[in-house]
Amino acid sequence: MSIVVTGATGHLGRHVVEQLLEKVPAERITAVVRDEAKAAGLAARGVKLAVADYNVPETFDGLFAPGDKVLLISGNEFDKGRVGQHTVVIEAAKAAGVALLAYTSAPGTLTAALADDHRATEQVLLASGLPYSLLRNGWYHENYTENLAPVLEHGAVVAAAGDGRVSSAARADYAAAAVAVLTGEGHENTTYELGGDEAWSFAEYAAELSRQTGREIVYNPVPVEALTGILTGAGVPAPVAGILAGVDASIEKGELVVSSGDLSRLTGRPTTPLAQAVTAALKG
Repeated sequence: MSIVVTGATGHLGRHVVEQLLEKVPAERITAVVRDEAKAAGLAARGVKLAVADYNVPETFDGLFAPGDKVLLISGNEFDKGRVGQHTVVIEAAKAAGVALLAYTSAPGTLTAALADDHRATEQVLLASGLPYSLLRNGWYHENYTENLAPVLEHGAVVAAAGDGRVSSAARADYAAAAVAVLTGEGHENTTYELGGDEAWSFAEYAAELSRQTGREIVYNPVPVEALTGILTGAGVPAPVAGILAGVDASIEKGELVVSSGDLSRLTGRPTTPLAQAVTAALKG
């Protein structure tokens, strides 16, 4: 029986594999990748590699084995039909008779367009009859802290979220929850609403940046349409810019506040504070 991780060289996938290596022998882990060269470091540590592409269904033929536990990390190709991509994996997993398929979804409260593919994938997974675990991941600290250059350049955090709050956590926290599900027992047919312990506002985020940089960073709330224009002006494709701005609109409505406590309960520790992520980003 293997633990199989799709998208294993992506931002979240790398964290998952790294943390799995701390818990199970490397030969029990299979990393599904599109580019074998990007996974050379994992192979060198004894992780099995499987080369497959969501867009080429036959590459998943025979990839899974009976009893495997699979983590399906949602794709990020918004323009290539993510539900169809995910369905390829689900159907291959069903054909193999895997013991569990965990899927990284979005919070159940999120109504933004970003959530549409996730809800549709959840329906496909539930209809498949596979034992499942829905890991409804909230927002990542890194969605903000990895894009600090323009914030620091202009001295402003720009968002279309009003006074809305976000229960974000670090990618490593969400990875730890996935590892707990993949290596633990009793997670069949479960849904976890995952988010950080402390929700924060963009004004508080700007204040934290000011504190840590010693410079005045202000929060500049803008309408959704203005943010869409700013993003497209910065080179973000229009459909993606619309999706991101739509998330801000959902934040203003409180849809990314996750108060279940599931994330810290699954990992057995508090989630990473935003301030800690800011510190790490500024050092980097």
